[in-house]
Amino acid sequence: MSTSAPAQPTAPAAAAAPVERSSARPVWVMAAFAALALLLFGGFGPAGSSTFALSGGGAAVSLPDLPLPGRPSGWVIGLACVALVVVVELARRAGRPAPRWAVPLFAALWVVGFLVWVVAGQRISLVGLLGGGLVLAVPLVFGALSGVVSERAGVVNIAIEGQLLAGAFLSAVVASATDSAWLGLLAAPLAGALVGLLLAIFAIRYLVDQIIVGVVLNVLVLGLTNYLFSTVLSADRSLNSPPGLGPVAIPLLSNIPVLGPVLFNQSVIVYLMYVAVAVVHVALFRTRWGLRVRAVGEHPRAADTVGINVNRTRFVNVLIAGALAGLGGAMLTLGASLAFGQNMSAGKGYIALAAMIFGRYSPKGALAAALLFGLATNLQDILSSISTPVPSQFLLMAPYLATVLAVAGLVGRVRAPAADGQPYVKQ
Repeated sequence: MSTSAPAQPTAPAAAAAPVERSSARPVWVMAAFAALALLLFGGFGPAGSSTFALSGGGAAVSLPDLPLPGRPSGWVIGLACVALVVVVELARRAGRPAPRWAVPLFAALWVVGFLVWVVAGQRISLVGLLGGGLVLAVPLVFGALSGVVSERAGVVNIAIEGQLLAGAFLSAVVASATDSAWLGLLAAPLAGALVGLLLAIFAIRYLVDQIIVGVVLNVLVLGLTNYLFSTVLSADRSLNSPPGLGPVAIPLLSNIPVLGPVLFNQSVIVYLMYVAVAVVHVALFRTRWGLRVRAVGEHPRAADTVGINVNRTRFVNVLIAGALAGLGGAMLTLGASLAFGQNMSAGKGYIALAAMIFGRYSPKGALAAALLFGLATNLQDILSSISTPVPSQFLLMAPYLATVLAVAGLVGRVRAPAADGQPYVKQ
């Protein structure tokens, strides 16, 4: 009688264990936040009510304020968060992916509970909170889209910070010199594409480490814009007085209660952001061009064997990525009707990279993540002007804390394109 050797685990089975362990991480993070919600919002919730204004000034449809009782709302939200944790954990134990709506709903409920807790006994405008968060998220969205387009082709784009800053600088100077915000808007993507060109030349043509090149370009753009600001723009202020692109209300849509003023009474750059997200998503996942780009980012050698020019595809994508980030830089000056200031990007390029990772290298996910970070930034600005139980130092940390928690905690395991950051040499 023959004895058979014990069955060896197959490759997929061997790989299943680390995936399961990594998928458990978001559950434990959610459980910790759910417990915090019960303790903070429910157990130590405010006795009074928090009032949220649902209509902005000059709204076509006026809605009454929404008062939410502090402690009862905290208990309801905390229990709802616990229920979502149970849903996600049951799905994980059954070997199924968690429902797509579970984590976003959990995050939204937690934010609402936090708002009720910190606004206790006071009144804030919900329209102002959402609208300001959207405006602050625009540079992050363009920067995250820039990262998606570049890294889907296999090139790490650390230079988003420099591309945002270059776009902000050139858009302000051109708009001031020509007294035309539209020409400034056209100049912004050119500035970003120029920085992208330098990244492509060194990283793709000369095979320099992509991360090092990106960091060097950020420092280069920062130093160059600081020098030009202190020598040229400070001496001639007419070159740094750009006309702004004010809000343009879309008829009918801007009259929708709450969301109308937030989404459809914005600058042209915000509307360009809507278009850019849709175009990049369709182009990457619904066109032959997008299929080739993703093939280059996943397996460049296989792409080369079927006739795709790998390095040319990467070169073009890095230029497009730079133009997108440069357009986001225009929001810092023209979209906000501000003159250019030294280091006015202030780390937004790195937060955009975090949004790209949080969004799992997809345009829609990057949009959602950037909106979360923009909302956190605007919330910090609003709460700093009212009396809250949160120390001001923690309020200043809010946008960056949200970035760290989102990427290190809730996002779980994210797989970058397989050839991301790897130079390709044709054999």
